[in-house]
Amino acid sequence: MSDTNNTDDEKTLRVGAAKPLSVGRTVDSGQVRQKFSHGRTRSVVVEKKRRRIVTPDEAAKQEAAPAAPSPAVPTAPIAKQAAPVSPAPVAPPADPKGSGMVLRSLTNEEKDARVQALNLAKEREAEDRRRAEEERARLDDDDRRRAEDRKAAEDRKKEEEGRLQLEEEQRVAAEQAAVEEAARAAADAPDPDAPAPARGREAKAAVPQKRPEQRPATRRDGDRRKGRLTLANALNQEDGRERSMAAMRRHRERIKKQTAPQGPQAKRVREVVLPETITIKELADRMAERAVDIVRYLMKQGQMLKPSDVIDADLAEILVDEFGHTVKRVTDADVEVGLFAEADDEADLVSRPPVVTIMGHVDHGKTSLLDALRETDVVTGEAGGITQHIGAYQVSDPSGKKITFIDTPGHAAFSEMRARGANVTDIVILVVAADDGVMPQTIEAINHARVAEVPIIVAINKMDKEGVDPTRVRTDLLQHEIVVESMSGDVLEVEVSALKKTNLDKLLDAISLQSEVLELKANPDHSAEGVVVEARLDKGRGPVSTILVQRGTLKIGDIVVAGTEWGRARAMLDDHDNQIKTAGPSVPVEVLGLSGAPLAGDSFAVVENEARAREITEYRDRARREKQTATMVTARGGLEDMMNQSKAVQISNVPVVIKGDVQGSVEAISGALNKLGTDEVNAQVLHAATGGITESDVTLAIASGAAIIGFNVRANKQAREAAAQAGIEIRYYSVIYDLVDDIKAIMSGLLSPEIREEFLGNAKILEVFDISKLGKIAGCTITEGKVQRGANVRLIRDDVVIHEGELSTLKRFKDEVREVVSGQECGMGFEKYHDLREGDVIECFNVEKIARSL
Repeated sequence: MSDTNNTDDEKTLRVGAAKPLSVGRTVDSGQVRQKFSHGRTRSVVVEKKRRRIVTPDEAAKQEAAPAAPSPAVPTAPIAKQAAPVSPAPVAPPADPKGSGMVLRSLTNEEKDARVQALNLAKEREAEDRRRAEEERARLDDDDRRRAEDRKAAEDRKKEEEGRLQLEEEQRVAAEQAAVEEAARAAADAPDPDAPAPARGREAKAAVPQKRPEQRPATRRDGDRRKGRLTLANALNQEDGRERSMAAMRRHRERIKKQTAPQGPQAKRVREVVLPETITIKELADRMAERAVDIVRYLMKQGQMLKPSDVIDADLAEILVDEFGHTVKRVTDADVEVGLFAEADDEADLVSRPPVVTIMGHVDHGKTSLLDALRETDVVTGEAGGITQHIGAYQVSDPSGKKITFIDTPGHAAFSEMRARGANVTDIVILVVAADDGVMPQTIEAINHARVAEVPIIVAINKMDKEGVDPTRVRTDLLQHEIVVESMSGDVLEVEVSALKKTNLDKLLDAISLQSEVLELKANPDHSAEGVVVEARLDKGRGPVSTILVQRGTLKIGDIVVAGTEWGRARAMLDDHDNQIKTAGPSVPVEVLGLSGAPLAGDSFAVVENEARAREITEYRDRARREKQTATMVTARGGLEDMMNQSKAVQISNVPVVIKGDVQGSVEAISGALNKLGTDEVNAQVLHAATGGITESDVTLAIASGAAIIGFNVRANKQAREAAAQAGIEIRYYSVIYDLVDDIKAIMSGLLSPEIREEFLGNAKILEVFDISKLGKIAGCTITEGKVQRGANVRLIRDDVVIHEGELSTLKRFKDEVREVVSGQECGMGFEKYHDLREGDVIECFNVEKIARSL
């Protein structure tokens, strides 16, 4: 085997006698000798690799050339000679000119791949060229746009400089004209204070001396006396002499003094707005006076005040009058002016659905009747089967018209809820059970409806029961001046059955008829106004308020003010928990987004911005706190009254912390507990609010020793652990009956027991014996009843009680006995008392303590 150099750079295997089998060389090697210092040298082998460059024409020719047939070659000698060759030689392309054997040619797949790679390269090159052109065009547009902006800015700058130059020229011309006018006026007017002409030596002294010739002003001096640097000065190249800034200022002051009016100026009278309280400094600012002058005036009047002191509106009004200004009194309540709009025009009013309130005695079927109308089942969701929340719903009558219903509780503790329902309603449906008749809460509902001056429709319920007599109900209503139509009256009546759903259509027809008579209308194109029916704190949604829109339309995003709370309406839900975007008149909705749960019965309105909403709520909150403080002070009275009350009777308090699910329930519980109080024991509600029981509630209970009551709410984990650690009891209730009964039992236990005396008998002292060890012993005879050992006794002398105590000994003859009956004689001794005389009467009695209850 030997190296050969082929002129065509092809690696072939040739068979012949001239040369042995070989592989073409691709590397030329040689030696180079390197020289170092101190005569050292080193030989280095240098290899030169030859690179083969294939042009597209050669590649096409090689692909077009057919593969040459391989001649039959004996395998054994070739294998023997090719043993030293590397295991993976690269086969060169066939030589079309020589007679060699081609080891390998390109396959069709490789050819397709090469063509595809070439096409992809061409596509990428075209895409890059297109992107470069687009980028170049974008840069050209940006350069052109920037050039236009610079040109526009330069034009504006030139225009502004020209305007400023023109204004400066006009100002300078006006000043020069004013100076010339003032100089002419001063020259024409004779000076009355000028001295008389001087004579003789004085005249000679008065002749002005010739001044030395001044040197011409240089450019430096001119620059020093120039005025402000303006555009005109900068463009003017002349070195003319100008006035300095100080000279110009003094000149303007002289002109101002000459043109100022002579004599005192008239004082400007201002209208000063006075709130309830104001500081002296603020009052001085509003009058445009000095606070020192006001303080000096007050000191003359004998009042030592500082500018930062607060004075009331009356004193402020006196000060304003004294300084010659006018007064306009305002109050904090003026922030609510314009909150509720005035009455609308008749042309803007449209018909609205009626608002119907269902009222009646407890367990007479009010909620069941409403469930039958709505085809729902609300009553099963109420604890104990009684309604303890006020709810608002909408129902469609057979004609498709909407009717808004408000369901109120019937229990005696929910009187405030029923009053609120009667105040916001148009029609009252008085539900009376046919088997019970008129009950106490039925009478209360009638009174609420009369106070609100709303019509009543009587619904006689439970007609499905056997043996009921609706005539008895009609007759009972006559006692309360309710005359139904069947008895020649003007009050509509319907016999219904909520359980069987009978005559419900007649009830709806009666409501529609009554609403047509009332002609209910409202203006929907107005900012919303209405009333809060109920409010609660929801764990996942925060404060939720059930409101009834009475006027206008409430929209998502409106800023609502309700009592002392405000917020933006983030979401609105109807009575079926469907989200809505608007709510018109007589539509009940649940509103989410208020800062807190307002009080049930508060009016709400939509304001224009958050600042006004915050101002109104802050005023209301401040007024509420002041009212509570005044109530506490009035109830507490002075120190002398407190001492007298404490001496007269010792009042025991039962402190409680109440947390409920809705505001109406909390109010009902607080009112019911307050009614339980007497002169001796009282339920003290430390805190009452909606929402779950928190750790702060437990902290308040620990500090005051109060019990925590949860009505349809629960305590969180932290509150439970804190209460258990401190030994505070948390009681949960879902029915108001049980809650009131338990608190009543606790309060009854604090009442002092009733003391009763049981008369046993009388004994008369016949003789008194003095015994050394026992003291004086009275020998008595029982004249009435009996005498028992250990009983209480009174010593009566001349019909006056001398002593009251207990018997120490009771003997008959020499033996101790338990009792001695009438007609027998015995010996008696008193404990720690020995002033016994013959003829005294001893009264014997027992004391019995009886527990009291509320």
